[in-house]
Amino acid sequence: MLGMVKNSLLSTVEAWPYRLLSKGEKDQLSYEERACEGGRFAAVELVGKPFDEASKEGAVKLLKYVGGSNDKGVGMGMTAPVSITAFPAEDGSFQQKVKVSLRIPSQFQDNPPCPTDESIKIEERQEMTIYSTQFGGYAKEADYVNYAAKLKAALGSDAAYHKDFYLCNGYDPPMKPYGRRNEVWFVKE
Repeated sequence: MLGMVKNSLLSTVEAWPYRLLSKGEKDQLSYEERACEGGRFAAVELVGKPFDEASKEGAVKLLKYVGGSNDKGVGMGMTAPVSITAFPAEDGSFQQKVKVSLRIPSQFQDNPPCPTDESIKIEERQEMTIYSTQFGGYAKEADYVNYAAKLKAALGSDAAYHKDFYLCNGYDPPMKPYGRRNEVWFVKE
């Protein structure tokens, strides 16, 4: 636990590498198209809990992992964002199923430590192109749903992206009170 707190408070945060492909704005909503680098990710799936509860539980598990709860006992440093895959229901709200993930820091990409928590899996992911919009505050399910609807409207019907899931991303530790960064990502098909 101490490793997790030290890791989130005192370490520098490594950003998920990406290339900006384009920027757009429609109806006062700014958005970007980005190519996000692939790599290894630590991920945990949670089912049967509301989004806000499940995403918090998953983030804590991953923070413990990168903070030293792994087979090497090493604090790896923090990466951003913490990414939550959400699965929208017919009404736009989220199903009670999420996958919380974190890109493993660069220096551990080739040989990541094994998690001591068996619910955490190491996944290899390919590069992906995304549509992204950003907003501030302490994000909850309602905020992500709201900004996903705005991004969908801004992109219109011409943009091809996966409709069965999207990514809800938080960049900041919970103790950061202002200047917070959150994003909704649609993964391009």
